[in-house]
Amino acid sequence: MASAQDVLDRYADGTPYAELARAFLELDRWTGDDPVLLLAETAAATTGQRFETGVKPAVGRFRDAFVENGRVSSFADLAAIEPDDEALVEAFGAQRKRRVLVEGAARLDDRKEADDLDALTGWAAGADPYRYREDPIGSISGVGPSSFQYLRMLAGVDAARPDPDVTRLVEAVDAELADSPLDASEPLRAIASCEWLAVESSYRPIEIDRIAWWTYADETERAGVRDESA
Repeated sequence: MASAQDVLDRYADGTPYAELARAFLELDRWTGDDPVLLLAETAAATTGQRFETGVKPAVGRFRDAFVENGRVSSFADLAAIEPDDEALVEAFGAQRKRRVLVEGAARLDDRKEADDLDALTGWAAGADPYRYREDPIGSISGVGPSSFQYLRMLAGVDAARPDPDVTRLVEAVDAELADSPLDASEPLRAIASCEWLAVESSYRPIEIDRIAWWTYADETERAGVRDESA
């Protein structure tokens, strides 16, 4: 039977996983290093929409309505907005997204770092996904392991999130291995599985995440990422 390295190599073939991972790790994506937009992207993703068709348009509307006009330039500004604010409803729609956005800003604004980006990256570096329910961000209603990990990834942490793409990849790899502890039956097990794969191969957790995303993304989503890096 194949090894974890062998199987992942086949999925990684033709995938720009290293560049995709680098963009996360260096905060070199379409949102740059704006902590407000990084939090907004996480909030927009909490209802499970795909990036190009759901998440990115919502964050774009939020940026136009709140950031570009100077209404929001910090976590403190964002935390002061009512979740039912008309412009926020128009930008984000679902109450879950708005609650995660505003409450997340309040929790991060409570930290002691010098600025918002340091607060976000400091939280992300020390956050434990296996105890996410005890975390100030993880305890927000609407934040599960996938959202928790996604915010950490957006803040530059080498991590994988247990979304459907990653779950599907873990199950596919497991099916080709004679004996492994891989288990994607629930989110925390999927995270642990990615960490095991990282130990057993040359791929980092965030690279495994990006291999999964690329493998199951359609051409529209892939093209959107290419446009960002052009």
